[in-house]
Amino acid sequence: MSPVGGSGDSPRRSERHPSDHEALAFKDEVEMSQRELAAGEAPVPSARAGLRRISWQKWTFMPAFLVLALLATWLWFRGARLDSIAHQAVDNGKVWLALQQHIKLTAISTFFVLIIAIPLGIALTRSKLRRATPVAMAFANLGQAVPALGLLVLLVIWLGIGARSAIVGMVIYAVLPVLANTIAGLRGIDPTLTESARGIGMSPTGVLTKVELPLAVPLILAGVRTALVLNVGTATLATFGGGGGLGDLISAGIVTQRMPVLILGSVLTVALALLVEWLASLAELLLRPRGLEATA
Repeated sequence: MSPVGGSGDSPRRSERHPSDHEALAFKDEVEMSQRELAAGEAPVPSARAGLRRISWQKWTFMPAFLVLALLATWLWFRGARLDSIAHQAVDNGKVWLALQQHIKLTAISTFFVLIIAIPLGIALTRSKLRRATPVAMAFANLGQAVPALGLLVLLVIWLGIGARSAIVGMVIYAVLPVLANTIAGLRGIDPTLTESARGIGMSPTGVLTKVELPLAVPLILAGVRTALVLNVGTATLATFGGGGGLGDLISAGIVTQRMPVLILGSVLTVALALLVEWLASLAELLLRPRGLEATA
């Protein structure tokens, strides 16, 4: 009986071993793929697959909403009864001029925020200037602690009336989120990654540009997005320093007590802020490194 039983058990054991080996092999493949994904060595998806990162709702909802809101505002404003004072505030292309000035103020101030905050944030994460980080963050926090209108008045006294005072005030007011996010993004990188990069012979510049900055891009872009929205809102105060912008319409509507002019300026400001926020969110998704999408 024993030989028969032994011969009957041996096929069962031989059937179990391949399945166990297959399970272990599959487990090893999964673990290997996870390590490759974490190390950024996983196969890069095609460009067509990358375009699918943003859903069609993300592409269409906000533009459709803005178009409907602006169309409704235009129809309402067209049917509103405007007297000579209201016509004087909006006629002769003044609305389009104010919108252009507002966009120009936002673009210039954001450009200076980027060229100041990002290099400064990188420098403050290096070993030589790391001790100066609290001082730099204190000054950046001071820019937002001071009321924006009070800061603009001080700058007008110092620099004079004009767009220059408004741009400097907007830069001071919006530098904090970009600076703080740049520092946080670079400091949040796993030290083993930078040590491994140095271990394979990469220069400090190579480690910064090929390892640190790509990993810090999501946080840096989030700070840029916040700074853009802040600048759109702060630019409305440029009118009090002679800088122009949509604040001219809002101020004219308040001073002359003309509600249509006030509503038009306010709606255009809100629409511009939402448009800028939407464009910045798209840029944040599109510029995010492919290897970080799985963790996003």
